[in-house]
Amino acid sequence: MSERVRAHGWVSGRVQGVWFRESTRRRAQELGVSGWVRNLADGRVEVDFVGSRASVEAAIEFVRTGPPHAQVGAVEGFEIEPASGAEANAEEAFLIR
Repeated sequence: MSERVRAHGWVSGRVQGVWFRESTRRRAQELGVSGWVRNLADGRVEVDFVGSRASVEAAIEFVRTGPPHAQVGAVEGFEIEPASGAEANAEEAFLIR
C-alpha cells in the first residue's frame, strides 16, 4: 500500500449552489480518496482529502476548476503532507458535511 497523504484547503468564487460539494464527493470516490467537503458561511468551500499522493493531487486538480457551473476564483492551502494517526487508517469514505 502506498503512503497516504493529506491535503486541506479552501476554494472561493462561485462555488456554492452549483453542485460543487456533490461533484467533489463523486470525483473523490472515483479516485479512492477519503475526507470531506463543506460550505462555509463566507461563501467558500472547505475540503479535506486523504489518500495516495497521486489520487490527492488529482482531487486537488478537480477543485481548481470544479463542476461546469462553478467559477473558481481562488484555491488556498492544499499543501500535501503525510497523513497521521486516524487519517492514515481512515475508511475510503468521502462525506459532504
